[in-house]
Amino acid sequence: MTAEIRAAVAAERRDQAELLSGLTEEQWNAPSLCEGWTVKHVVAHTTLPFRSSGKRVLWEMLKSAGRFNHASDRMARKDAQLPTSDLLDALKSNIDHPWTPPGSGPAGALSHDVIHGLDITTALGIDREVPHERLKFVLDGMKPSNVKYFGADLDGKRLEATDMDWTFGEGKPVRGLAQDLLLLVCGRTLPQGRLS
Repeated sequence: MTAEIRAAVAAERRDQAELLSGLTEEQWNAPSLCEGWTVKHVVAHTTLPFRSSGKRVLWEMLKSAGRFNHASDRMARKDAQLPTSDLLDALKSNIDHPWTPPGSGPAGALSHDVIHGLDITTALGIDREVPHERLKFVLDGMKPSNVKYFGADLDGKRLEATDMDWTFGEGKPVRGLAQDLLLLVCGRTLPQGRLS
């Protein structure tokens, strides 16, 4: 299973590198679904593990008193000042990089890449569908702790995917594409008309 997930991570990064290669500078500087971040901030964040040493991350964590999101935001804002070509090259040259989020394993790396990829394409209105086999790995890992971590308000809601067999939670049905529902679990605000 680990080899299969690692192959999915590489495929997702390859697809994203191709997509990002076609963006205009205006799109790179457009808002993403990550609050306060442009597309460039998101790519700076997702490529951070390939470009930065563990020492730098530890130092930034210490400066943020252990608050990961605070340190992550500061690093993304600083690294977004790099040339777009540098960020894109970092992604292209690390398609098979073995990085995983602390304590998460390869499935965590896939979730990280898929979710942030959707933060970009959904915000830009790009019609990209994450392959269902990749999406299934990510959706199968979603738990109530993820909802709490992202601060999503899903009380009294049952998420029901219309394009694959997946549900999450209990209550009033909220229907949509599985990848859109994943973004809801992650506390993102979706464009109007994507859910029913």
